[in-house]
Amino acid sequence: MTDRFKYREDREAYSAARVRALEALLIQKGILTDKSVDTVLGYFETKMGPFNGAKIVARAWVDPEFKARLVADTPAAVAELDLPAGMAGAEGEHMRAVANDPGVHNLIICTLCSCYPWPVLGLPPYWYKDPTFRSRAAREPRAVLAEFGVDVPESQQIKVWDSSAQIRWFVVPERPAGTESLSESELEALVTPESMMGVALAKAA
Repeated sequence: MTDRFKYREDREAYSAARVRALEALLIQKGILTDKSVDTVLGYFETKMGPFNGAKIVARAWVDPEFKARLVADTPAAVAELDLPAGMAGAEGEHMRAVANDPGVHNLIICTLCSCYPWPVLGLPPYWYKDPTFRSRAAREPRAVLAEFGVDVPESQQIKVWDSSAQIRWFVVPERPAGTESLSESELEALVTPESMMGVALAKAA
């Protein structure tokens, strides 16, 4: 990932210290219990995250009819799979998928804030919320993608999709070449959160 969208290591430590202080205050006032935050974090570590998105993408790679349904009606297609309950809630409301192909590369941003489909991508990284990323990706997506290591040829169109509270987008990246012999579960390992945001390609086999 480009250094332009990285942060000093102490930024997360500083933010974590502030969160701990706020958590302690809320517990002291009786608004939270000491297990509330751990329960929420555990939920997004084990139930809602990029492992769900990887399952969805891998199924789309092996099943063209599912892929078509996924793009046409994302919530209905996601509901077909054996995924945890709650995929349509907790920042998963109104999810929509767009698929990369040789003619189009899709990029997901949120110009207003950091709207993000948590059930399929996990929690948003710092750089996704950064005003520099959000504004530059909207203005010059090809240059920003190049900084992430994704050189999109001029012959390939780039479409930028702006997530919001009404629609939370994610990308079905192109299936890597040479993966015809891989099983669906093996394909899941090639799908990363970044590829489902459009700032990376799926891993090579």
